[in-house]
Amino acid sequence: MKIFVTGGSGFVGTTLCTSLSAEGHTVTVLTRSEKGAARLPDGVQACVGDPTASGDWQDIAAQHDAFVNLAGANLFARWNHEYKDLIRSSRVNTTRHLVEAISRRSGDEPPVLVSASAVGYYGPRGDEELSEESPPGDDFLAQVCKEWEAEAQAATRFGARVVCARFGIVLGSGGGALGQMLPLFKLGLGGPLGSGRQWFSWIHQEDLVGALLFCLNQDMSGAANCCAPGPVRNREFTRTLGRVLGRPAILPVPGFAVRLTLGELGTVVLTGQRVIPQALQRSGFSFKFPELEGALRDLLG
Repeated sequence: MKIFVTGGSGFVGTTLCTSLSAEGHTVTVLTRSEKGAARLPDGVQACVGDPTASGDWQDIAAQHDAFVNLAGANLFARWNHEYKDLIRSSRVNTTRHLVEAISRRSGDEPPVLVSASAVGYYGPRGDEELSEESPPGDDFLAQVCKEWEAEAQAATRFGARVVCARFGIVLGSGGGALGQMLPLFKLGLGGPLGSGRQWFSWIHQEDLVGALLFCLNQDMSGAANCCAPGPVRNREFTRTLGRVLGRPAILPVPGFAVRLTLGELGTVVLTGQRVIPQALQRSGFSFKFPELEGALRDLLG
C-alpha cells in the first residue's frame, strides 16, 4: 500500500513510518524542508511542501492509497493569542488541504484517512467516563478538535473511510510528555499538579502506533479514542512514576503556579478527562500496555 503521512518526522510519526516501511508499505512523508527530509527513517520517501497551504505536494499525495494526518503544532507551550492561532491553523488548514489532495485521486479503490485528534475533544468533564459517543466540550481545545475532525470527515464525500484518532497523553522514551517530566522526577522534585484528582488518559507510544496501524487496516470509521483502558488520576500517575524511578514524588505543584507557567493550557492540565478506548476494544484491538506501571517500566527500563 502507498501511504502518505503528514507530521511523519515528529515524535509519533517517526516510529509509525518505521513500522509501516518494515511492513513493506511505500511511505511518503510531507516535510517542510530538505533538512527535515534528512531526518526521516531509512526507506521512507520525502515530499517537501507546506501542509498549511496548497501546493505541488497535493498532486504527489493524490497518488497514494492511504493517508495518516499527524501534523499540528505542539500543544505543550504557553498559549497566547498568536500561539492559539498556530494550534488551530496547523491542524485545520493542513487537514483541509490534505482532503483536497484526496479529492484528486483517480484510483478505483476507496482511500483511507486516519487523522489525529485529541481527547481534549471532550473538554473538562470531572469524573465522567467518556467514550466516543460522549458529546464534545466547549473550551478552546474542544473547539479546535471539532473543526479538525470536521475537515477530516469531509473526505467521506470522496469515498474515503475516515477514522479520527483521539490521542491521549503519549508516553514514549524519545520525548513527548514523559520526556518533559523526567528531569524533575529524577531529582526527586516531581509531584501532583494542583489537587492531583484530575484524570490522566495516557497511552504507550508502541500501543498508539499499533492503534494507528489497526485503524488503517481494519474496517472501522468514525472516532477512536487512542488511550489505554486504564486511565489514572494525576496523583496516581506521579506516585507510579516515582516508584518506577525509585524517587520520591510528593512535592505538589500549586494550581496557580501551573496556570502562571502555562497560561490557558494550565487549566487543561489541571482538569483532564477520564477517557476509555471503547471503539478500539469493540473492534478487537489488544493493548500491549493496558496498565500504567507496566508501561513506565518498559519505557524506563
